[in-house]
Amino acid sequence: MPEIDLEISCENVKAMLDAGEDFALVDCREADEYAIAKIESARLLPMSEIQNRVHELPKDRPIVVHCHHGGRSLRVTQWLRQQGFAAVQSMAGGIDAWSQRIDPAVPRY
Repeated sequence: MPEIDLEISCENVKAMLDAGEDFALVDCREADEYAIAKIESARLLPMSEIQNRVHELPKDRPIVVHCHHGGRSLRVTQWLRQQGFAAVQSMAGGIDAWSQRIDPAVPRY
């Protein structure tokens, strides 16, 4: 089985949501950032808490992680892969790219 790319575009994430694909969308920003702007179907799991809460993530379906611009989510993605989560990807550009290219109703900050 070929390894999946570390990153996925926000357009591809939107297509997965629209198609009703079964995957976990995880927001690894902090709660104060989540309060400003969020993707409705995303679950908040801050990077600062991920090591203690990793057991909450599904190992039986794909995971897409996002943050503000894509840096933290890329680090979380790499760490999760080291923990045995093979089908995890980081949403390139984060919620900022989502706001610019997918849903302008999501505030930018």
